[in-house]
Amino acid sequence: MSTMLIKNGRVLDPSENLDGELDLYIVDGVISDIGKGLEANADETIDATGKLVVPGLIDIHVHLREPGGEAKETIKTGSRSAAAGGFTTVCCMPNTNPVLDSATGVNYVRAVAARDSLINVHPIAAVTKGQLGKEITEFGDLRFHGAVAFSDDGMPVYDAEIMRLALEYTAMLNMPIMNHSEIPELVGEGVAHHGRVAMKLGLRGVPRAAETASVARDIELAAETGGHVHICHVSTARACELIAEAKQRGIRVTAEVTPHHLLLTDQAIETFSTMARVAPPLRGAEDRDALRQALRNGTLDCIATDHAPHTDIEKNVPFQEAPPGMIGLDFSWALMYHEMVGAGVLTLSELVARMTIEPAKVLNLSGGSLAKGRNADVTIIDLEGTTQITRETIKSKSCNTPFLGKQYSSKIETTIVKGRVVYSNGQCTKLEAISHP
Repeated sequence: MSTMLIKNGRVLDPSENLDGELDLYIVDGVISDIGKGLEANADETIDATGKLVVPGLIDIHVHLREPGGEAKETIKTGSRSAAAGGFTTVCCMPNTNPVLDSATGVNYVRAVAARDSLINVHPIAAVTKGQLGKEITEFGDLRFHGAVAFSDDGMPVYDAEIMRLALEYTAMLNMPIMNHSEIPELVGEGVAHHGRVAMKLGLRGVPRAAETASVARDIELAAETGGHVHICHVSTARACELIAEAKQRGIRVTAEVTPHHLLLTDQAIETFSTMARVAPPLRGAEDRDALRQALRNGTLDCIATDHAPHTDIEKNVPFQEAPPGMIGLDFSWALMYHEMVGAGVLTLSELVARMTIEPAKVLNLSGGSLAKGRNADVTIIDLEGTTQITRETIKSKSCNTPFLGKQYSSKIETTIVKGRVVYSNGQCTKLEAISHP
């Protein structure tokens, strides 16, 4: 039997309405007791005086690139990036090579994670075979082998009948379809938001309607089927309005927003920086402000990084030729704390909820809570510390981010997964990877 005691920290757990100086007692990787002044003998004691103790952070939208994209990221390096960022659970997208559209692919990711990952890694399987949009995958079989959701992310589920069938089938499994909601014909060859910046730079634009028309379709199909649609990386004000209306109607729709869409506008590409090229594109200030309000009022359920590693070689090309995407696992907590809590957009409790229990609810995951009997996935944060984003501090295999070289308030001090320290004081553990069920 192994035991751990985390003492004197400010325990903040929105799922349990906890916020106070409390101790956590962990036995064999499970939270055994929580209270003030616990007296217990423990194999390991962590003094969290002056620190924030929260449920382990959860990211339901990351790209770990393995198999097929190991030059950009692997499950091993991605898990260390996540651990350094305070994440104890991530869900990886299926747009790998080959696509995760079979039990073999899902089992491969789970096996590699069991061997190489320091955190919990849950695979998301493809909606359609090969992500070609023509034939749905074997949802029941994929769920049996460990898939937690379905997505063709990287591209939308284009055919409305395919989307309808997918929602109909997954409704029976109580699992969501996570859609990259864009109309391909409206995206076309667009690489930036359709607005003044794109016009000035001579870049093809992507109109807001590319997203909003698709979101409206997906919502109506969810209403028709009773299925659960999750809208990935929302970028427009109108999409937020549509999602809010759908929730009022009782339709099963959830949605996420990325740190970069919350913080940046299309002005970030004015120097043709490929680090700021993402899909959907960074939009105007009015959209960014609407996203912030929608996150605060719960229209947008959670924050997800859409961690998308690319090599320097891939990004060091003309803007319109660069692959979209940026990394975020290492430092998204610091970005969100500094910019969202620091600016009064979110309270500290709201931010913790949007990065723990709320994403857990979206995918029916077991994490996001420090309740007794739960796995001891815990993140300890120094709110007085600072996070420096440099090539030396980033644990990801890639460094494609426009935030490189910047410094933000707060610092992840310790990340604990199932009662084991996997990251502490700037270093990932050298222990063997945790065992995944």
